[in-house]
Amino acid sequence: MVDEQVDKNRRRFLTGVTSGVGAAGAVLAAVPFVASMTPSAKARAAGAPVQVDISGLEPGKLLKFEWRGKPVWVVRRTPEMLESLSKVTGELVDPNSEEEQQPAYAQNEERSINPEVLVLVGLCTHLGCSPLEKLSPGEVDAEWEGGFFCPCHGSKFDLAGRVYKGVPAPTNLEVPPHRFLSENLVEVGVHTDPEDLA
Repeated sequence: MVDEQVDKNRRRFLTGVTSGVGAAGAVLAAVPFVASMTPSAKARAAGAPVQVDISGLEPGKLLKFEWRGKPVWVVRRTPEMLESLSKVTGELVDPNSEEEQQPAYAQNEERSINPEVLVLVGLCTHLGCSPLEKLSPGEVDAEWEGGFFCPCHGSKFDLAGRVYKGVPAPTNLEVPPHRFLSENLVEVGVHTDPEDLA
């Protein structure tokens, strides 16, 4: 009888130890697999916000950089460029930027937080080509007030990135999430706090 009791206790002990070692082994074996599923430092950096100093950007000029693998444009508009926006309103598909892909701070004629500074993703909304900046009047045709022209299929956008009627592109150029950290420092990848606009 005593021998049977010893064997049962021993059996329970060995079963418990074996189960514990097996569970620990399973956890240790899973660690490399779980670690391989986390994004690399390069992947995390690709989606990280980008800060751009625009202090050297002259009026009427465009600055290009990359964010999340996309070209981003910053244009410092002149008073004449801003005046041209109201001249083409009747020729545009969505002059008030009412389509849902735009942040609230882009739903104005200038499509910007600061009217002088325009921030856009430089990809045509038709097939993702990169339009050419044709910022000066008359560069595309006699009625051209300035803006962006996609030579691949002929889509045209004004100096606020608003799409003209009768072209293949269905919507305005995308305004990426961004905010001003100072007068000349723009951070792309983070939305502006609505309280900052008040």
